[in-house]
Amino acid sequence: MADAGRQSFTDKAASTVKPNSEKSLTEQMGDSLKGTADSIASTVQPQSEKSTTQKMGDSISGNSNENQDSMIDKAKNALGMQK
Repeated sequence: MADAGRQSFTDKAASTVKPNSEKSLTEQMGDSLKGTADSIASTVQPQSEKSTTQKMGDSISGNSNENQDSMIDKAKNALGMQK
């Protein structure tokens, strides 16, 4: 379960699984805004205040803000899918 004020893990998974080529412009913009808001929330929230599941979710989704591709992005790149 995601911490309060953070994007749920199921929302992240759903937006990641569906390729951008199959999304409407509105859907792509929504995903982008949600992702940016969640990234900001990840940066602002101190690690010491994050739940264990939120820490794990951040590391999987790449919200550790270390300018590295997330594990999901690496998998999509390996499969030739768009980010």
